[in-house]
Amino acid sequence: MSVTIVLILLIVLLVTGMPVALAMGVSGAVGLYMFGGWPILQGILKTTPLSTANDYEIITIPMFILMAEFVIISGVASDLFRAATIWVGRLRGGVAMATALAGAGFGAISGSSTAAAATLASTSIPAMLKEGYDPKLAGGVVAISGTLSMLIPPSIALILYGIIADIPVSWLLVGGVLPGILVTATIMLTIAFLVWRDPKAAPKGQAYSILQKLKSLQRVGPVLILFFAVTGTIYSGIATPTEAAGIGAFCAMLIAAWERKLTLPNSWLALRSAAQTTCMILFIILGAHVFGYYFTLTRVTNDLTDWVGALEVSRWAILAVILFGYLILGFFMDQIAILILTVPVVLPLVHQLGFDPVWFGVLIVVTAEVGMVTPPMGMNVFVVARYTRRPLGELFLGVMPHVWAHLIVIALLAAFPAIILWLPSTMQ
Repeated sequence: MSVTIVLILLIVLLVTGMPVALAMGVSGAVGLYMFGGWPILQGILKTTPLSTANDYEIITIPMFILMAEFVIISGVASDLFRAATIWVGRLRGGVAMATALAGAGFGAISGSSTAAAATLASTSIPAMLKEGYDPKLAGGVVAISGTLSMLIPPSIALILYGIIADIPVSWLLVGGVLPGILVTATIMLTIAFLVWRDPKAAPKGQAYSILQKLKSLQRVGPVLILFFAVTGTIYSGIATPTEAAGIGAFCAMLIAAWERKLTLPNSWLALRSAAQTTCMILFIILGAHVFGYYFTLTRVTNDLTDWVGALEVSRWAILAVILFGYLILGFFMDQIAILILTVPVVLPLVHQLGFDPVWFGVLIVVTAEVGMVTPPMGMNVFVVARYTRRPLGELFLGVMPHVWAHLIVIALLAAFPAIILWLPSTMQ
């Protein structure tokens, strides 16, 4: 009975607009008080803040966020978009495809999906609209391309999953590389299909010579440096993810200095933004821990695992239900909050069903990408709308073809786990 009350309270608080961290913390505290009274609640509230922040791998999060902030002020993202446009811009829909490539490149040097969406919105949408692109096509491509930062390492979502699931973060980050390439190719193929069906949606772009294409690669150099400084050192075993995060932040700072953008005001803005985002994430983790303690004490996870284990249905049917649940949650909640809230409950069930936790982690992050662009929440769509002042309805219509394409990718990753697990298996 108390579990039902706590879940209803959580839903009511979320629906009324209370921040996710507070909603989970308050509902969890109410449940703990109902379960064991003030002594248990007081003990957990005293110890949880320190235990939340006292995890060594948590350092990875502020370092990767700071790296993203330095990348943004350096202007590297704009260079990525221009270089990609020179290479594929001649094709019909080429500038939109260049946006997808720039999103993948930005994802390789930033773990922030909203930062990627904001940066792409300010650079690529004006260029596409200037060339006569359909606003729906332009907005949808930017919104979905921003989600690549959730998957392509360094990924804050994968890092949090690894910390919660207590599995090596390095395996998860490397496991996201091939799916990231697959998702990028899927976005580009979706664009090609849309412009084939409606050629008026996107014109052909300007052609460039081989010399101009090769020259544009000079501006891609900083991206490659950061990618190898982070993912390369993790894959080779030279550095742990935490160490690689520090290396990446330092290299991003040097790039900003090289571009003469590392001024005192810019540095202050980068540090303040990274601190604010980190505090927000830690606050969500804190609230989720309080809520999770209640679930642990009431043995909800164990009872759920036993109940599902007794069902006479295929484990793939159960997996489909879990992924569908993530899609529904993604409509209403932030993806980081979803992972923190659900992974402690779902992961024991995944182990019992015999699924690989690394494969499952990457799979649900790809699923969470869909939630970043679907109504009514669609955080990336709201970010794009804010930066471009385009109607939300227009942007949601533009992104829906990519949502259907993503569902096909999710099915492929579920059917062929080797797409995710092969590269981690080759690590030193």
